[in-house]
Amino acid sequence: MNLHQFRFVQEAVRRNLNLTEVAKSLHTSQPGVSKAIIELEEELGIEIFSRHGKRLKRVTEPGQHVLRSIEVILREVGNLKRIGEQFSAEDSGTLSIATTHTQARYVLPVPVAKLREAYPNVNISLHQGAPAQVAQMVMDEVAEIGIATESLSEYPELVTLPCYEWEHMLVIPKSHPLAGKVRITLEDLAAEPIITYHPSFTGRTRIDKAFAAKNLSPRIALEAIDSDVIKTYVRLGLGVGIVAEMAVKDGLDDDLVARPASQLFGKNVARIAFKRSAYIRHFVYDFAALLSDRLDRNLIMKALDGHPTDFNM
Repeated sequence: MNLHQFRFVQEAVRRNLNLTEVAKSLHTSQPGVSKAIIELEEELGIEIFSRHGKRLKRVTEPGQHVLRSIEVILREVGNLKRIGEQFSAEDSGTLSIATTHTQARYVLPVPVAKLREAYPNVNISLHQGAPAQVAQMVMDEVAEIGIATESLSEYPELVTLPCYEWEHMLVIPKSHPLAGKVRITLEDLAAEPIITYHPSFTGRTRIDKAFAAKNLSPRIALEAIDSDVIKTYVRLGLGVGIVAEMAVKDGLDDDLVARPASQLFGKNVARIAFKRSAYIRHFVYDFAALLSDRLDRNLIMKALDGHPTDFNM
């Protein structure tokens, strides 16, 4: 048995048992993939996949056990590569980060710049997506770390740590009646068209829950993943905006005002995620510390080792 066979089996599951797609993704031939899997099954003396003719139909019960072992083996192979990279080229390599648009646009520029200053030979690769995509990229080892507010803590394959707290802000045209109101309520907002994030992004679930708790049905006029897009449509008079505070920390144009909204929607927590049992290179620890003072090497190592500590903020 060999690593190629293991990768073919793992990729077959990821590609919904479509060997043509497996071959494309791994830059090889479909007959070669099929032959390698059959040879592995013959060597193990079991069927990893049940078949209908030449098509794979499902993973068998013994195949499920094989897949778990393959995942451990390939994960440790990846760790070996990272160990080699760290000690053979200590201050170089690529740090791949999976994150959402808001984090990439408003949070990461300063930490990335500081890391590049400390490690000029380390390249940064940013992968943007929805929180679920961020989690998947870390699990698939496309990215070494993931950063998002939503969803990351829901995956047992990941170790997640709270990074920092933030609140939503209301963005309102200066000429709007709500701009002059001292205390804006959920009832006030429910009476206005609202422009905010897509349901899977940037704390949107907390917004929806707050309205639902008061039996209010807000009029969502427009959903976006980009805070700048939200502000643009607020400026055009399409409604009241709800954005992350990071998106207004540098101020707004003179025609808009921002109002804190933690009293309406509570606080949100951005989290950093690592794949469980992954080997973390030293500059990755340093980057985490640039994101938050609380994310020191010892805390991250304890979390990765499954240490029973309360890591909440």
